[in-house]
Amino acid sequence: MKCFGTNMVILLASAAVAFAAAKRSADQNLPRMDNLQLFNLWEKQPDDVMRWFEACQNVLKANRTATFADVAADPTVQRLCNEKGIKHLGGPMLGDIAATSAKVWLRTCRPSSVEVRVMIDGREKTFGPVKSSPETDLSVVVPVTGLKPATRHPYRVFVDGSEIPIPAHAAITTPEANTVRIAFGTCSHRFGLGNKKQAETIRQRNPAALLLGGDVAVQDRNNHLGMHRADYLLRDFYPAWQGLVAAVPVYAIWDDHDYFDNDKWGIPPRYTAEDRAGVWSVFRRAWCNPSYGFGEKGGGVFFRTRIGPCDIIMTDGRYFREKGNFLGAEQMRWLETQLLNCKGPFIILGSSTMWSDYVSNGKDSWGVYDREGRERIFDLIEKNRIGGVLLISGDRHGARGFRIPRPSGFNFYEFEAASLGGINWGPPAMAPNSEHQFYGHLGYAFGEFTINAAVADPTVTFRLVSETGDIIHETTLTRSELTPK
Repeated sequence: MKCFGTNMVILLASAAVAFAAAKRSADQNLPRMDNLQLFNLWEKQPDDVMRWFEACQNVLKANRTATFADVAADPTVQRLCNEKGIKHLGGPMLGDIAATSAKVWLRTCRPSSVEVRVMIDGREKTFGPVKSSPETDLSVVVPVTGLKPATRHPYRVFVDGSEIPIPAHAAITTPEANTVRIAFGTCSHRFGLGNKKQAETIRQRNPAALLLGGDVAVQDRNNHLGMHRADYLLRDFYPAWQGLVAAVPVYAIWDDHDYFDNDKWGIPPRYTAEDRAGVWSVFRRAWCNPSYGFGEKGGGVFFRTRIGPCDIIMTDGRYFREKGNFLGAEQMRWLETQLLNCKGPFIILGSSTMWSDYVSNGKDSWGVYDREGRERIFDLIEKNRIGGVLLISGDRHGARGFRIPRPSGFNFYEFEAASLGGINWGPPAMAPNSEHQFYGHLGYAFGEFTINAAVADPTVTFRLVSETGDIIHETTLTRSELTPK
């Protein structure tokens, strides 16, 4: 029996290794798959939807500078839109949520007027119209105001006076003042966005928002702006994405793959400032963030906002990066000012790459690439006793949590959920030296903070949640534990 048991363990271990190897091999094919293949990866799409999607994508693939205005001008696209009564290419997507306001993003099939009608105190109130145009890449952002705190507000969307079909559960739910749940993650890439099981799990857990930290929708398109747009088109055609963002406000920054390509930053060799500005413009018109860095003149996609009792600061480690310097001088000064001005019990501080350097030598982490910059940030937090800082990160596929010990005896906590795409290539779940690691997981999962600021010592509970809703890891911390002494 002992021998049989040992053999069984060996057989099971061998099977697990073989399965992981097969999964890894299959995963590595995903980035190379065409958008048409990926659109059918999760479920077979109707033939008429495929014809419409393919017609739109063909326009964008054909020209490096193709825009959605070119899609609007294409006879095949317009014939299909007219036949099916289609008036929009993407959305609605919620963003920039607050206690009494929100924004609604939509992309239309041609220049159009968009209205959002929201139920407030039992009456439907109209916001807009806001007009889409070639200058806005046929996108609009409709501000919605006068909402009630901690309340669910169903809404409808109209394009040129006609109501468009949106998910039945579409609603703007405003956050509470003292308690909030915020989901987050990175590295969905093009394929993970179609995972309806994961999208539904996130939505059903009722987060006030979803923070996306890079490598989200675009896959290594460099300066082919038409293909940047084609990848966002794929995002917006996924039923899983449509169902999620119609009810959960989304915030996004980029990392290397949705910036230019793997490990690229600044103005990469053989590219121009015009190319970088073009990539920035496409990104800006594809999301519903509160703001985008320094705007038209300065660029970047970083921002600060507040959701319930939690300050949110998301940084840009690509646009301004110089050798050995993640943020650039101006963004670093901006970050320091924001940290000193935060008044809430917790601050989510987001980076698209790792804060620590415990896995795969951390070649693109703060802990290896920009130690001086990380020390400057950490030193500012410690010297000014800025409490409640929660570090979130991405880039290295998988989900891992680390304590980052300081000479003072204080610990920073890093929560990585680079697992929205379920990809198993890259380093193992656990670092070679796991002394400071408190969770590790490969496979589909997202991160989640549940914050309670209504108690004397506010608490935050982190959960790593699988695509089916299982809790993989849970950790609760108090603000006092997250405050330098």
